[in-house]
Amino acid sequence: MQLFYNSELDSTLKTFTFSKDESRHIVKVLRKSTGDLLQITNGKGWLFEAEIVIPNHNKCVVNILNSAFKAPKSYAINLAVAPTKMNERYEWFLEKATEIGADRIIPIICQNSERKVIKTERFEKILQSAMKQSLHSYLPELAPAISFSEFIKAPQEGLSFIAHCEAVEKLKFKDQIKPGTSITILIGPEGDFSPSEIESALKHHYIPVSLGTSRLRTETAGIVACHTIQLCNE
Repeated sequence: MQLFYNSELDSTLKTFTFSKDESRHIVKVLRKSTGDLLQITNGKGWLFEAEIVIPNHNKCVVNILNSAFKAPKSYAINLAVAPTKMNERYEWFLEKATEIGADRIIPIICQNSERKVIKTERFEKILQSAMKQSLHSYLPELAPAISFSEFIKAPQEGLSFIAHCEAVEKLKFKDQIKPGTSITILIGPEGDFSPSEIESALKHHYIPVSLGTSRLRTETAGIVACHTIQLCNE
């Protein structure tokens, strides 16, 4: 099954017209024609089955045949991960975290961050593509980039953790996860969190955890954390 995405769809619509780019992809690339069926999500839990009635490569029109709503999970995976120096690595992280089931991704700018500006437009497209590829009906929220000092002050739902590389006593992350409970985890930049940031996180009741015995890259740590939460909730 190939899944399409459009945030404007809702359960009240009977017909829908795709954008020029999507229409061209459907008609010219996939060679879909009148009567062919398409699966579409709005990224908010709804999945629609639609039939092509006008296979125009500029304005492909479909009739909505039926719709179904998938209830959200009983927990949320919130990944506060510092942008990496190389954009490609962060893009890889975004793609894989979406496939696994992340709900919210927050780029946090830390004292040791080498990249402090990000382009969210490309990141959003990567999230959409990964959502369609993995046949999810929920699009993860990509929050605006925020400084560590500002983010740490905001209350988070559920349990909050920080994964850092300092040689101090830390708990095993997998042992701290409570199924059905929302989780926020902080992952630092290539140079790790600064001592003052770690101290600040602890003061705000973040639990220090270890993701394993290996020293992980930022993007790998984000994926390990995301998958661990998902696995513990299966």
